[in-house]
Amino acid sequence: MMRQYLETKARYPDAILFFRLGDFYEMFFDDARKASEALQITLTSRSKGDDRVPMCGVPYHAARGYVAKLLEKGFKVAICDQVEEPGRSTIVRREVTRVVTPGTVLDDQALDPREASFLGAVALGARGGGVALLDATTGEFKCGEVEDDGRLAEELRRAGVRELVVARSAAAEARARDLSRAVGVPVAEVDDAAFERPGERLRRHFGVATLDGFGVGAMELGQKAAAAALHYLAETQRAEPRHVDRLGVLATERVLLLDESTRANLELERTLFGGKRAGSLLGLLDRTVTAGGGRQLAEWVRYPLRDVAAAERRLDGVGALVSQAVLRGDLAGALRAVADVERLVSRLVLRQGNARDLRALAASLLALPALADLLGRSGAPVLEEAGRGVCGLEDLADALDRAVAEEPPAALGEGGIIRRGWSADLDELTDLAENGKSVIAAMEARERQRTGIGSLKVRYNRVFGYYLEVTKPNLHLVPPDYERRQTTVGGERFVTAELRELEERVLTAEERRVALEEKIFEDLRGRVIARAPALRGAAAAVARADALLSLARVASERGYVRPVLDESEALEIVEGRHPVVEGLLPADSGGFVPNDLEVASSADPAAAQLLVITGPNMAGKSTVMRQAALIVLLAQMGSFVPASRARVGLVDRIFTRVGASDDLARGRSTFMVEMTETAAILHNATRRSLVVLDEIGRGTSTFDGLSIAWAVAEHLHDRTGCRTLFATHYHELQDLARERPRARNLTVAVREVGDQVVFLRKLVPGGASRSYGIEVAKLAGLPPEVLARAREILRNLETLEVDEGGHAALARGSRRDAGSPSQLGLFAAPDPALVALREEIRALEPDGMTPLAALQLLAEWKRRLG
Repeated sequence: MMRQYLETKARYPDAILFFRLGDFYEMFFDDARKASEALQITLTSRSKGDDRVPMCGVPYHAARGYVAKLLEKGFKVAICDQVEEPGRSTIVRREVTRVVTPGTVLDDQALDPREASFLGAVALGARGGGVALLDATTGEFKCGEVEDDGRLAEELRRAGVRELVVARSAAAEARARDLSRAVGVPVAEVDDAAFERPGERLRRHFGVATLDGFGVGAMELGQKAAAAALHYLAETQRAEPRHVDRLGVLATERVLLLDESTRANLELERTLFGGKRAGSLLGLLDRTVTAGGGRQLAEWVRYPLRDVAAAERRLDGVGALVSQAVLRGDLAGALRAVADVERLVSRLVLRQGNARDLRALAASLLALPALADLLGRSGAPVLEEAGRGVCGLEDLADALDRAVAEEPPAALGEGGIIRRGWSADLDELTDLAENGKSVIAAMEARERQRTGIGSLKVRYNRVFGYYLEVTKPNLHLVPPDYERRQTTVGGERFVTAELRELEERVLTAEERRVALEEKIFEDLRGRVIARAPALRGAAAAVARADALLSLARVASERGYVRPVLDESEALEIVEGRHPVVEGLLPADSGGFVPNDLEVASSADPAAAQLLVITGPNMAGKSTVMRQAALIVLLAQMGSFVPASRARVGLVDRIFTRVGASDDLARGRSTFMVEMTETAAILHNATRRSLVVLDEIGRGTSTFDGLSIAWAVAEHLHDRTGCRTLFATHYHELQDLARERPRARNLTVAVREVGDQVVFLRKLVPGGASRSYGIEVAKLAGLPPEVLARAREILRNLETLEVDEGGHAALARGSRRDAGSPSQLGLFAAPDPALVALREEIRALEPDGMTPLAALQLLAEWKRRLG
């Protein structure tokens, strides 16, 4: 057995091997040490002394949870199962039935039902390369090509890949190492052969003559990445991934592009603090009923559209549902009956599904006709199309419903997964297995009646099995078809052909029943596989309808309006609101203060293109800018927006430079992170982009920061010409409005009431002269003595830089505390020597002095002042 283990382990050196022994999965040697530490289970051993073998184990029925924990810690797990019944050979035959990796896991316990689980693959070119995304849990598969390594990493991060496949020869290259670090997920190295002849491999898998129909015929590097991803999935699952039945083009150019910092700064899927879904835009928008709908909505947030017509189709669907409250409620009710069809089908195709998956699939398919009827009455083409997409599966629904038990067991071997009436042979075997004694008793009664032997009995022992026992006084009544087997003191024992047949049927009924149920299950699974493309299409239609319903529910409840989306380069928002901040405000807060905003690109020379926004800390500058970016994103993903009116000219990219944080993992300071993100904006923004900049240059000295901020603003105004929102505490930047024709000043209004500052949260024309930082510090709880000292220093800075004694004005006050003798008292008499010196200077006529006389006078003053 240990030889069998070691031979298997040698084929999977990079995975923890779960080796099935009876009712446990056992691990040995280094695997046992790693697993016991990761899972916090007991490490024991086989044998003692020099032959000691470290080992640990987990119950096979609880293995799913342990595998999920190992995946969370970055391990791969190879599952080695017994593939024959014990006792048939000296050593039970075992094989690895699947390898579970972070990117190929199918178990619900290790997955978030509302998040995609993408495996990523890259094929590097001279610059950039091909990228493929494959979700094993749903069969979604797409590939594309990008022109540089930065975009490769960006696309992989945007998709949220869980594992990255690279060629073994490329893995050692610095580019591949940099890419894997940038993406930050486990890397799987595969043989270079997996990337070879990609077109041939993909055509064979999809059963097509050309890949042009998928739109990837000319993507050589994209095809290589796709072929490698498909190879890796087949290798790890030990099954042909037939649910992967189509290949799409990865939207790298036809969507609104959002880089990593923008997605983080806008808190699209996770909050900046805590990384939680609640408090993010997706957390607010996700009112979906189904898991597939949740994944669809998340994809729409990640990939907003750059196609006005496509966005308008979605807006039509949302609008139809917003105006029909009863339909919204009915749709939500119909969707609740639909399970996660995509993932059910994937598990069944990859031989990891069970009868409960078939039952859930049957229930889901039975609910589709009612859903189709509701969608067909919506009046919106996008919803009507979804309704048509869920039709045509009634025959499969009926077959699965009639075949699969209402509450089948999880394991096939337990029996009872098929309904009575589906198979006459199975019903008979079930009767025999469950009612064997009554069947024997019925035969006994029949034989008594046939022979007239009232004392005839059917008995059983281990030697003879079942037999008929007849007492000696009744032997003359024994019919000719009785075969004598044994003579006893009181009578004789007989068998008949019918009894032998019945014996075999009764004794093997349970085993044959399980085998027949497994055969029927495989037949039903085959029916599902044959309809996998149609099932995936129906699941996608359900997901689209659910995502549109979610957007409509949010829009209706929160008073959102339909935006005007066009090909212009303008952005006009009337009474816009930040969707997430508004949703988090308490009921007694008085409500969110809406703001207007109007900005356009340099295509309109008379419009405001660069908005310089000043105002106090905590007044709401960042909120106003982020809400503008979110309104653009919502409009282009096909959602209503939080405003009373909005016109959005199509945006190709949203850039944000917000907040300050270092990146210790990449060895970058706060200022370096800020400058790197700013450089990316300046290099990649186009006239159609929207740029949101908050506090550029604050991570360095004041003059350096101000200089950089001014130069960046000039570049965006003069060269890029894009719609720009520029928040700053450098009040000098307000002079840009005098220097540049399309620059405008805005400020967030405040009101001073006594020594208190009231934030009005209203964006108004003009500039700010103060930042009220000390007042914010007071709100944060700084000690009173620190606040008092800060106010003193601020007054010093606002008056002059050097005091009468030649000392830095910034330090004035602290020297008084230290008892410095040179510090002038507030009411002290002036120094006579200084008074005399001042009068002399006033009486001087510098123009009439020679250089030598001036130097001599300076030397005399220095001597007199000591």
